[in-house]
Amino acid sequence: MNKTKSINPYTGELLKEFDLLSEKILDEKLKLSDQAYQGWKSVSFSEKAKLMKNAAKELKENKDFYAEIISLEMGKVIKESIAEVEKCAWVCEFYAENAEAFLKPDLIDLPDGKKAKVLHQPIGAVLAVMPWNFPFWQVFRFAAPTLMAGNTGLLKHASNVPQCALAIEEVFIKAGFPKGVFQTLLIDSKSTTQIINKSEIKAVTLTGSEKAGASVASEAGKNIKKSLLELGGSDPFIVTEDADIPTAAKTAAKARMINFGQSCIAAKRFIVHENVFEEFLEIFSTEIKSLKEGDPLSMESDFACMARPDLAEELYTQVQKSLEKGAKAILGGEKPKKESAKFSPTILIDIPKDSPAYSEELFGPVAIVFKVKSDTEAVQIANDSEFGLGGSVWSTNQEKAEKIATQIETGAVFINSMVASNPHLPFGGIKKSGYGRELSRLGILEFVNAKTVYLG
Repeated sequence: MNKTKSINPYTGELLKEFDLLSEKILDEKLKLSDQAYQGWKSVSFSEKAKLMKNAAKELKENKDFYAEIISLEMGKVIKESIAEVEKCAWVCEFYAENAEAFLKPDLIDLPDGKKAKVLHQPIGAVLAVMPWNFPFWQVFRFAAPTLMAGNTGLLKHASNVPQCALAIEEVFIKAGFPKGVFQTLLIDSKSTTQIINKSEIKAVTLTGSEKAGASVASEAGKNIKKSLLELGGSDPFIVTEDADIPTAAKTAAKARMINFGQSCIAAKRFIVHENVFEEFLEIFSTEIKSLKEGDPLSMESDFACMARPDLAEELYTQVQKSLEKGAKAILGGEKPKKESAKFSPTILIDIPKDSPAYSEELFGPVAIVFKVKSDTEAVQIANDSEFGLGGSVWSTNQEKAEKIATQIETGAVFINSMVASNPHLPFGGIKKSGYGRELSRLGILEFVNAKTVYLG
């Protein structure tokens, strides 16, 4: 029987391995999800909220336990893993407190004096295909609104984080959710696309690569099922001539290096006005150099390693090809050791347009810094990308910053702040960064049936 392995990327140690589900057991889990939905959809909001708050309580009371699983499986430093678990509790509490109001029927007064209302009703089992980079947060930001809406959830997690996947299912079990309302499926990618055509699956959401998104969306489309995609990003970080440079540069280092650069909304392209370019670059590089590498389980470590050795190798190839095209590395750029997930933080400047650094997403600790002559040029470079997830603008002139923000082609723009996901705000992208929205009221409305009832 095929297995999935849990490997510590920092040490290379095999932690555990698990059998993938047989076709028979997988079918049983799909049927259980459908059966659970028949009862769960009628459970009151107050009861669902009670259980979701139990999940938040479980996460907060055992955050160190869950954080250690994250750090061991994908190399995130423990202080970031703890923050991730705490954020998961936040999103559970947010939807526990707001789902009922978000899904309240919309009453409509028609011109002829008649009335109608729009109900927001659950649809059934929703399949979530989730990535390894935020192995708890990505799942809970899907699960909290989906379950509070009355749907059931099925999780196909990234193959390198099976312990995280099983631990998340355990959180919902401990919280008291009925059997089958949330289940983890240890299956491979082939089985994932195959089960989308199963009648039990009503919709699918994916956070991950462009290739994976295209595959899942294609299968969902063939079966006429709703899909939501949150894919890659190459977020611009625009620094204008009148920005607070020390604050911008220090925040830029954090925005690039959080989760060791393995974030879809990490700032990746730093677009800086020529008059402040040198000052920005000096502070930015100094901040990155000051970060401490070490064991992911140490609270003293600022970064440890990438999630897998093949990811480090792939990132280095992108850097090397960019250097061959004429880009310059003012920090890092070294080749990682064979079979190692460790990578040297890197800063590239003088980026040629025909290089991977210009057009591709660099998913790791590599910063790309552009020098521009004007705000107009900054916006042109920001929008010269296939991606459109997030972006930020730095200026002490609020009116100018807002004007620039409206011109950037992304799902979100943050002014004088790094991009971050927040339960109160819609999250998602345009272009090849995907479609649909997570979080906020828009997020819970993605997987419900907006049913019109004409009252006459």
